[in-house]
Amino acid sequence: MIFKYLFLLFLCAPFSLFSQAETQYSLRTIAFYNVENLFDTINDPNTFDDDRTPRGKDQWTTDRYQQKIENISRVLSEIGADISTTSPDIIGLCEIENRQVLEDLIAHPYLTDKGYGIIHYESHDERGIDVALLYKRSAVIHANTSSRRLLLHNDEGERDYTRDQLVVQGFLDTEKIYLIVNHWPSRSGGEARSKPNRIKAAQLDRRIIDSILKTDNTAKILSLGDFNDDPTDTSLRITLKVGGARSSKPMEGMFNPMEKLYKKGLGSLAYRDRWNLFDQILLTSNLLNSKTHTYKYWKAGIYNPPYIRTTTGRYKGYPFRTYSGGNYTAGYSDHFPVYVFLIKKAE
Repeated sequence: MIFKYLFLLFLCAPFSLFSQAETQYSLRTIAFYNVENLFDTINDPNTFDDDRTPRGKDQWTTDRYQQKIENISRVLSEIGADISTTSPDIIGLCEIENRQVLEDLIAHPYLTDKGYGIIHYESHDERGIDVALLYKRSAVIHANTSSRRLLLHNDEGERDYTRDQLVVQGFLDTEKIYLIVNHWPSRSGGEARSKPNRIKAAQLDRRIIDSILKTDNTAKILSLGDFNDDPTDTSLRITLKVGGARSSKPMEGMFNPMEKLYKKGLGSLAYRDRWNLFDQILLTSNLLNSKTHTYKYWKAGIYNPPYIRTTTGRYKGYPFRTYSGGNYTAGYSDHFPVYVFLIKKAE
């Protein structure tokens, strides 16, 4: 099996610049990207996708769709590549309409030689958007997958259909790994009014994690997604038991590497002149404390190169969107992607 190697130079003395020896590490990249309404041009009578059709409000033509595919595939091909020299090994996605848009993504020249596989289930979300996982077949073997339904009801007691949570058990190289891909309910109607729905999403995520740890307390779990809450909000900090401090006890909670970035004022999306970091990748402690030749967390980042940022006007520095102010701008998404690096000492 071919690994990518990262050469880290460790300090040997307080004032030395470089060590005399190099340690070789295998490196894997895991990313998440909210791609903002990646719809095809075909009208689906079962969902509210009318705007994203050629005759709809957005005049969503084949040319515009193909431009979106090119834009998103380029971003995916470059996340973390300044260090890894290649695209991520695992990519969680949300706001995709169906499997066909995923097939079109991985068939684009930016990605076609990367050997991605697709894991996707159709959810009952009323907007017609789903979550999905792309994985490099050279790095990941998936063994079991499932889609866990999030049951919500509106004020009238009727079902409020939203995204499912995608659960994947597989192997990263030879190591067992679990992944949960999320897109929690939005803040539509206001943060406070919609908060209970995100609490319920956090409860479902927590049940999934606990059920895995109950059978294997050494399980390495990553929960990634657009949580529509910041790292310090109740749904994450209290309900899901996630924090920025590292714990050596897997049953006591999860580590959120994005909290440190958030407290520095960094974000993956902006609203009303305020940055939020809704897009996060959470880790169980078994990915922090590995002392053997197995994968462990190294560092996290937000991928926001200049070309996916708005360059002028009131929203300068914000994510460069496909539509802005109701006008087509041929941009990328209203979110920046996030990523983590996992490393292990080369055998």
